Amino acid sequence: MDLRNIEKKDRQLQRRRLRAGRLLLRGVPQAEVARRVEVTRTTVSAWNEQLESGGLEALKRRPRGRPGGLDAQQKSELVNRLKQGALAQGFATELWTLRRVAELIERQFGRRYSESQVWRILVGLGFSSQRPTSRALERDEAAIARWKRVRWPGLKKTLENKAESSSSSTNPD
Repeated sequence: MDLRNIEKKDRQLQRRRLRAGRLLLRGVPQAEVARRVEVTRTTVSAWNEQLESGGLEALKRRPRGRPGGLDAQQKSELVNRLKQGALAQGFATELWTLRRVAELIERQFGRRYSESQVWRILVGLGFSSQRPTSRALERDEAAIARWKRVRWPGLKKTLENKAESSSSSTNPD
């Protein structure tokens, strides 16, 4: 859903709330208001409480969901810092991870985000998941082959004695 559609839907919802508020002010019962504006009675009851505490102004559009936290200037600064690279931000390697970006945001802006929220922020800023185009220069193919041949078989789980009985309750043995 693009921004125009979201704004249009918000305006429609605001008109519905204000219509319900005017009906409530005229003394129309909550059940009838709910039927007319096609919402639940619980919703009308909540709107009525808002109306009583703050008038029609209280029913006007409010931001939906949790506030984003980073303003436009902070997002711009975040983009600049990400482009400078992870090493420039004090990390040991040049690799950006969601955890590292979250650490950077917390360190720079005092906001703590989960990795999934950091991902949403990055996508919103135009970033995408990237993979290295080449292997590390330090990669030692001979050492990797030796490790696979010598060390890996010792670490790999194998069923050593197939004749032993199983402790599984689903096994009939």
